[in-house]
This record gives sequence, structure tokens and C-alpha cells, in this order.
Amino acid sequence: MAQGEKKGFIARMLEGKERDENYARSTLPSNRWALFWDIFKGRFSKLVIVNLLMLIFFIPMIAVIIFRYVYTTVQGVSMPFASWVGTGYTPLPNLVGVPQQVVLSTNIQFGALMLVAALIAAVGIAGGIYVIRNMVWTEGIFVANDFWRGIKINIVIVLQSTMFYGVMLYLFTISINWASYMNASGTGNDVLNSISIAVSYIAIAIVTLMYLWMLSMGGNYKLKFFQLLKNSFLMTFGLIFQNVFFAVLMAIPAILLLLGSFFQIVGIFLLVLIGLSYMLLVWFNYSQWAFDKFFESKREGGKVNRGIYAKVGKGGEQSKAVQEYQANLEAALSVKSDLSSRPIKPITDDLKVYELPESYSREDLMKLRESKNKIIEDTEQYAEEHKDDEKYVVYNAQFDKKEEEEAGDKGKKKKKSKKSDAKDEGEDAQE
Repeated sequence: MAQGEKKGFIARMLEGKERDENYARSTLPSNRWALFWDIFKGRFSKLVIVNLLMLIFFIPMIAVIIFRYVYTTVQGVSMPFASWVGTGYTPLPNLVGVPQQVVLSTNIQFGALMLVAALIAAVGIAGGIYVIRNMVWTEGIFVANDFWRGIKINIVIVLQSTMFYGVMLYLFTISINWASYMNASGTGNDVLNSISIAVSYIAIAIVTLMYLWMLSMGGNYKLKFFQLLKNSFLMTFGLIFQNVFFAVLMAIPAILLLLGSFFQIVGIFLLVLIGLSYMLLVWFNYSQWAFDKFFESKREGGKVNRGIYAKVGKGGEQSKAVQEYQANLEAALSVKSDLSSRPIKPITDDLKVYELPESYSREDLMKLRESKNKIIEDTEQYAEEHKDDEKYVVYNAQFDKKEEEEAGDKGKKKKKSKKSDAKDEGEDAQE
């Protein structure tokens, strides 16, 4: 027995055991976690390209964030509350609430710019969710073409969803800043202001989850905006614990940014390289599980578990992928192919179609016709010489036999129908 080729540790780890009959089936994703990892490692380069394409549309938003950071830094240095008030200068009468007031006015100005930048970023998101959705469905993709196609398909619903989310986020942020300013300046009721802040933070979390559901449902189904709004609200509260878990899981690159120091550098690197694609992949993979469970499995003809294959052990039945492949193969082989049933001469000689010059005459047309006739005659001669080759005889025989059997079955059915008709006529005559 020939010995198998010895492979290194990395090759064995990536390819699995040699001569394993269940190798092909064992590598197929059998759940959503396996599908995520299969896409992440198998289409990593495409995820990076999609991320960079989306990042182009996020440039205005990044610019607004950087400009706001510079603006607040300058304000912090130039404002009197950042100085050593009381040393050589006459202090201002009252600085209570000034920092909160500066934050409020800054967010009012830059919040409007952020909303405009978010609408520009929505264009990139529209293309990105289409590509990521197709990856989750394990469909073939051409990143650039599908990205622009996704923009055309999803742009309206993504812009509407982003506008809704941006406006709500802007209002709740201003509400938090306003309540903080009132608490710091001693105006209003401290308890009510604190409750307002807490409610606003909770509302931001709810609206964020709704926005994620609006993206995934808008990318999967044709829904009007208010239908999308209602369904996203139901999905947000219907799967609240799962939503929180996967929202935190998808936000890992953004969380690293907030940790500062080395983690902030890692977070920036991940966001530039693959962060946006990773976020959409996590959420769309999770939301597809929810769609399979609550929508697709309930409607007639729903497509459940796209990209997921039934897990089987040794000696068990074949996986769904293998069954589908074999069914498609059998269907293709059951139809007689004209290309396989007759000899087709390969292009191995110098016979060519005569090329007409720019200005041609009747003689040129005759040469063209003669060249075509020579090719046709040569092809027919080759087919006649090789029609009795074994591969063509065997291939045609199986279909001839099938046609004879079908003709015999039809003849039997006709005889039976004639006998039954004759019997019915005899009974009618007796009556």
C-alpha cells in the first residue's frame, strides 16, 4: 500500500486528517458559529475589501469626530475653568455649570454635522450589508460589483433608517447634556434630571438595537419604513438578552477604542482593517438565525438555514449539501446532452472562416461561403467516422433504452384505457 504524503503541523491543522471519508462533510458549517468562522477565515480578503469600501463613506464622519475633539480640546484650554483661577487674576463670579454648558452647545453644533455625515456613511452601509448578507447566505460574490449593486437596492431604506436613528440619537444626547447642565447649575429637580438622563441612555440603547434590526430586515426583506420600524421594535424586545449579547460581541473593536492606551491603537487598527465588516457579519449571521426561526420556518416556501448543513456522524446519512449536490447531478445526467451524444471535432487543423476585407466583392463572398461549407463538411465527416466509438454508443444506449421503456409504458396505458372504454361501452349497451 502506498504511503500518504507526510504533511506539516499547520497543513494537517488546516486540511484535517488524510484519507478521512467524512472529511468533506466534517468541514461544512453545521451551525451559525461555524458559519461565521468559515466566512471569516475563508473570505477574509473580501471582508477587508468591503470594509475599506465602506470606510470611504465614513471619512466625513471621522472628520467631524476629529474636528469636534480638537474643538473641545481648545475650548478646555482657553476657558477659565481650566486655568488656575485666583492667582494674579480676578476670578469670575460663578463658573458652576460652565463645562456642562460648553458640552451642550458643542453637541448641538456638531450633532447636526454628525447627522449629515451619518447619511453619507449610510451609502456605504447600503452596499456593505448587501455583500455581507450574500456571504451569510454562502452565495458567490463579486465584491465591487455587488457593493454598488447593494447601494442601488438598499439606499432608500438605509437612508430612512439612518435618518431615524441619527435624529433620535441627537435628541437623546442633547437631553442628557441639558439635564447634566441643569444638575450642575442647580436648576430644576435633581431627581427628575437624573431620571431623564437614565431614561435617555436606555432609549439610546433601544434605538441602537432597533437600528441594527432595521438594517438586517431591510437587507433581507422588502418592507416599508413603518413596517420596518414596527418589526424592529418587536424584535428588539422579543430577543432582548440575545440582542444585548451579540451587540456587545459585534462592538468589540469600538470597545477597544474606549479603553485607551495600547487597546485604543489595536481598536483603530481593527476598525480600519476589518472592523465594519466584522460588525455587520456578526449581526447579520445572528439575525439570520432569528429570521429562520421566526419568519422563514413559518411561511410556505421559506428558505431556512442558508449555508448551514445537517451534522452527521460516521455511518450516518449524508449531509444536506451532499444530498443537494447528488440530486442536482442526477437531474443533470437524466437529460440527454446533444454535446455528449455525438462526436464533435476538436479544432486541430487549419480550416478557418474566410475573413472579408473592408471593401469586398462577390468573389470574396463566395470564398466566405466555401470556407464555411468546408468546415461543415469536415465536421460531418468527423462525426460519421466516430459515431460508433464506444463512449457515444454506450451513452446513447442508456437513453434509447429509457425511451423504449417510456414508450412501452405509454402503450400499456393506452391499451388499459381502451379496454376500460370498451368495458364501459359494453355496460352501457347492456343497460
